[in-house]
Amino acid sequence: MATKTQKTKREPKAAQSTAKDFKAAPINAQLSGEEKIELYRTILGIRRFEERSLQAYNQGKIGGFLHLYIGQEAVAAGVVSLMGPNDHIITAYRDHGHALAVGMSMNECMAEMFGKHTGCSKGKGGSMHFFAPDKNFWGGHGIVAGQTPLGAGLAFALKYKGLKGCAVCFLGDGAVNQGSFMETLNLVSLWDIPVVFVIENNGYSMGTSLARSSAKESLAQRAEGFNMEWEVCDGHDVFEVREVANRAMTRARDTHKPTLLEICTYRYRGHSVADANHEKYRTKEEIEEYKQTKDPINVLQAQLLADGTLDDQAAKKINLELKQQADQAAQFAEDSPVAPRSEIQTDVYWEVDNDSEGKLKGTYFFND
Repeated sequence: MATKTQKTKREPKAAQSTAKDFKAAPINAQLSGEEKIELYRTILGIRRFEERSLQAYNQGKIGGFLHLYIGQEAVAAGVVSLMGPNDHIITAYRDHGHALAVGMSMNECMAEMFGKHTGCSKGKGGSMHFFAPDKNFWGGHGIVAGQTPLGAGLAFALKYKGLKGCAVCFLGDGAVNQGSFMETLNLVSLWDIPVVFVIENNGYSMGTSLARSSAKESLAQRAEGFNMEWEVCDGHDVFEVREVANRAMTRARDTHKPTLLEICTYRYRGHSVADANHEKYRTKEEIEEYKQTKDPINVLQAQLLADGTLDDQAAKKINLELKQQADQAAQFAEDSPVAPRSEIQTDVYWEVDNDSEGKLKGTYFFND
């Protein structure tokens, strides 16, 4: 693990040590058996949901893009498990894992991808635009790095209102070179904004390796140019994710200081399901090595079996329950109605829906 004060060169992901028992960290040692099982259910639930989503996409039930989170589940599960009542999160287009981690139901998420009216965004957003304001989850954004200034805005609002909380903004390694993100880092440092930026570094942007897209290997170390704290960790061990993220989130809540985290993870599938070349710009051996040695589900299951929190029978039962839940969500989405024609102009402009003084004047595109 590298930090702001430890500027040693990062080892390649495959060679990083996993000898440290992150379960022993105070934030993890206090977890009950039930809470550890819930972490396991969250990670496994995301995987089963994603697998069922892929099946539905291949059946032609889901249109547009589908960016799967398979392989990265421990990142969202670990960070979200640390959220308090005044904490908020926002992410990019690979948002299914974060949505399920905050407690959104498989039904509303699957229905959204099917374009059904029972979806979380009434079928208008699709895979990339899940939202749950009641759970402090603000999407789901399709513009690369577009969510980063919005995440800063959420955090600014917390500070402005005097609420002790933080905003966690997720982004991919492909978003770090966007100008809007650099501008945002500058502002949050200048203004002491309680935001934690989490780079989910899966190594490949869309189809371009990190070595070819970014001039510096350590993406988090860029924070030094903005006088910000930074840290790097692995993302396959949910307990490691929790230990590192807890430091950053606590710092944001207590001091309003922002942090840039880089969590090294991996995606098994392509950039999206439409990415037919994902085994050409990386090797099958590379993918298989991660599956065999660092799969987030296998890592956590082994830890919980070793400490007696989980046994083989319970693991099988949980797996079956979640697989059935994902199948039921697909059936729910299949049976749900599409939105009526009267909904075509709703949820576009708040001012229009609420007939406020700021209501837009003139003719709308869909008006006769």
